[in-house]
Formats: sequence, C-alpha cells, structure tokens
Amino acid sequence: MTGVRVGAVYRPQFAPERLADTARAADAAGLEELWLWEDCFLTGGVSTAAIALSATSRITVGLGVLPVPMRNVAAAAMEIATLHRAFPGRVRVGVGHGVASWMAQIGAAAPSPMTLLREYLTALRALLDGQPVTVEGSYVRLDHVQLEWPPQRGVELLCGATGPKTLALSGELASGTVITGGTTAQELREAVGHIRNGQLRRADPAPHAVVVYVECIAGQSGSQIAAAAGPWVDAGADTIVFQCGPDTDIAEFVAMIGSEVQPLMHRAHP
Repeated sequence: MTGVRVGAVYRPQFAPERLADTARAADAAGLEELWLWEDCFLTGGVSTAAIALSATSRITVGLGVLPVPMRNVAAAAMEIATLHRAFPGRVRVGVGHGVASWMAQIGAAAPSPMTLLREYLTALRALLDGQPVTVEGSYVRLDHVQLEWPPQRGVELLCGATGPKTLALSGELASGTVITGGTTAQELREAVGHIRNGQLRRADPAPHAVVVYVECIAGQSGSQIAAAAGPWVDAGADTIVFQCGPDTDIAEFVAMIGSEVQPLMHRAHP
C-alpha cells in the first residue's frame, strides 16, 4: 500500500440502531474505512461489524479491538473467518489485552496478560491460515482444531498495543498495530520504534500496518482536521482513524471525513 488510509470511528456510545445508516453515509461519501470499538458494556464488535458490512458495498470495516480474555480463540477465529469470507478484502480485525478493570469485572482477568496474548496471537494466526492447531499453553488449549471455512491465507491480523512489551509483541506476531486515541505524535514515534524491535524477531520480514485514532476538536474544518493529522503520519501511521466527540452528529461527521478530509490527506500524503 502507498499513501495513507483514512477512516472514522463509530464510537460504541452511539446507538447500534444508527450504525447502518451511518455506514451507508460513510460509503456514499467515499470514506475508505469505518472503525468500530468493543467497549464493555456497550455493543458487540463482531455483530456491529456485520451490520456495517451488510449495509454497504465498498467501505472497509475495522474492528479495534476484540479483548482476548473475553473469547475462546477458536470462537474468535470462526467469527473473523466468517467476516472475511462473506466480505473479502473489506475487514480489518484487531485483538488486544482489553481494559484490565473490565476484564476483572467479568471474571476474565489473566494473571499474565502477556502470556495470554502471545499464545492467543500465535494460535489465532495459525487458525486463520487454515492450519490444524494443537496447543497446551497456560491459557490457550486446543486439540486438533481446524477451521472448515478459513479465510484466504495470510489475512491481516492486528493487535491493539500501548506498552513497550505489547508493542514489541505486536511487531513480532501481528501484521499491524492499533494505537489508542490520545496518543501524541511523539508517543507514536516511540511506539513505532518498539514495534520495529519486535519485527526483528520475525523469521520472515513483512510489512506492518500502524493504525492510530486521532481525536478531532469540535468546530474544526476539514482542512484543519487534515492538517492537524500530519504529525501522526510523519511519526509512522499509515492509517488515520478520526474520532469525534459523543455529541457530534456521527453521520455528518463520517460524510465530512470522506468527502472533505480524505482527499486532502491523500494529496498531502500520496
């Protein structure tokens, strides 16, 4: 891929019944990507992704991210594979630790989140590649599990990461990293360094996507939003997902990002 990809996020604070119309507005405006979150205890990530994909014909839907303590890895693989097969080339899914307090609240907190994430990413990658998987890990245990309907081999697998260890793990095992909103451009530059360190552990050098959420200030024009995102692109992001406040008209916002901001971003970062 050359240039920067542009998206907007449909925050889970917006009602799920408004998602289909918002996705259609984004699609009509030519927006490249619509991103969804799975925050406890709002809306489900996989179900909302299916709604957005079914309501549109072109737009890519990103899911950033599914918290791994909540789902058996085989169930996650089945859901991700189903989306990829039904909507090929239009899905980007990430997984991550999840918010620690929420994972404790549902009784799913892992004593070693890093061990869980390493086992999970390894098994999930193999399952999505259509391999039979047998593993007896500290958290992930599978006995000759193989998807009957795997997606195309090598589909993208993203990892949500913040700390240095998780960022390096993402560089090692994932094909892209999702960076949370509120990350400064300088923090992103440092994060990319940790990701690159993890990539050095790979036996097969491969491209690694960097997705970052960039918060928009209320009242900004399209040109102001596009210009303000420049430092994150310069710091290493190849996908900019714009995030609005909860009081914004979300359908108008995604249409504005697609019709006004995205062309400016493409001209500035070809």
